[in-house]
Amino acid sequence: MAHTKLTNLTVVKEFILLGLSDHPGQNPVLFFLFLAMYLITLGGNSSISTIIVADSQLHTPMYFFLFNLSVLDMCLTTVLLPKMLSNLLINKKTIPFYDCITQLYFFAFFATTEVFLLAVMAIDRYVAICRPLHYTTLMSTKVCTILTASSWIVSCLHSVLYSVLISNFTYCGPNQIQQFFCDVPPLLMLSCSDTSSYELLILTESSFILLVTLMSVVVSYMCIIYTILKMQTKEGRQRTFSTCSSHLIVVTLYYGTVLFNYIRPTSSYSLQKDKVMTVIYTAVTPMINPFIYCLRNTQVKEALRRVMSRYILQSTM
Repeated sequence: MAHTKLTNLTVVKEFILLGLSDHPGQNPVLFFLFLAMYLITLGGNSSISTIIVADSQLHTPMYFFLFNLSVLDMCLTTVLLPKMLSNLLINKKTIPFYDCITQLYFFAFFATTEVFLLAVMAIDRYVAICRPLHYTTLMSTKVCTILTASSWIVSCLHSVLYSVLISNFTYCGPNQIQQFFCDVPPLLMLSCSDTSSYELLILTESSFILLVTLMSVVVSYMCIIYTILKMQTKEGRQRTFSTCSSHLIVVTLYYGTVLFNYIRPTSSYSLQKDKVMTVIYTAVTPMINPFIYCLRNTQVKEALRRVMSRYILQSTM
């Protein structure tokens, strides 16, 4: 362990990321599994982003938000998985202190932005289904830009707070992080400073963000369901619900795992359960999001056909 002596304390200069498994023999399997997941995530989300940009019929608020979600998913996995893959490949699990804090910052930034963006997408679906006559006014280009920019800016400030406070704690050993990346809960457990007040702050602030955004989602979908149930025909109800079912699946998966991981005291953390939940929202959800939106969305599939047809036509000319 790299360290320096300072006022009779051993100050940690690097951490050891223990990863997902204690058995080195499982590293090759985990490496190829997460490499495949990472490549699928990049391929799927970059494809959706390209289709949305290339097809003018998808230049609507819903697909503007979906474009941002795809970019976020690529950024989130890129912050975490390459380092994990490197550790699995060369079996060097150390990460310098300030690299760890940097990774924590970007992870908190992208993960929190996704929480806000999913809430904004729920509000967009509410306006589209419950206030269709006012949709173009309420969800204008200016409004969509402000909502998206606000999500990024507030998340940036939120992650700065986390990173600055975490970096100012004293770490005097041990330096083993029971996770495959630098996250707040395991770092709090390693600090030899009094973190009780910070734990209260992080629990309060995280709870506020998650619960406010979750309430926005819940209220939006309660109104959406009420509006759908009032529709006269079964066909109309199915068609309307299909426009927001993909988003509802993603929200349930993402919010469920994030709430489990962060809205509880540090003393109740279970290492194995936390690792499973973390993998779901940091690797699995970004990977399957493009498939959820594409397979359940006729407009995206039609746009894909149009873009591919244009590409094939240009290639043969």
